[in-house]
Amino acid sequence: MDARSCRRKGRDFERAITRSLAAVFGREKVRRGIPYGDGRECADIVAPGLWVECKAQRRTNPRAALRQAMRGAAGRDVRPVAVCKDDRQAPVVVMQLGDFLELLREWHERRAR
Repeated sequence: MDARSCRRKGRDFERAITRSLAAVFGREKVRRGIPYGDGRECADIVAPGLWVECKAQRRTNPRAALRQAMRGAAGRDVRPVAVCKDDRQAPVVVMQLGDFLELLREWHERRAR
């Protein structure tokens, strides 16, 4: 696959994940990030409380994607999340256990009300 096809695949994946998150948060609160320079200044997807990095490759490296999200989220009040998709596989979400447990706790408290 040439570089142009790789960029298109990544862009299409980001758009699909943006639509999925917009179904949860609302279209007005979710958008694709706009990279500045080297792309490290902005998340792939801007969503409430999340720093989302997306990777769609033949074989993704979820830990590296999460490290990238963690670097981007450092010092901000957001949770780093990596959404990774290997070719012909379903996407997976990777996050730190502490962030996952905090989300579960918040969800459970709201559900119990």
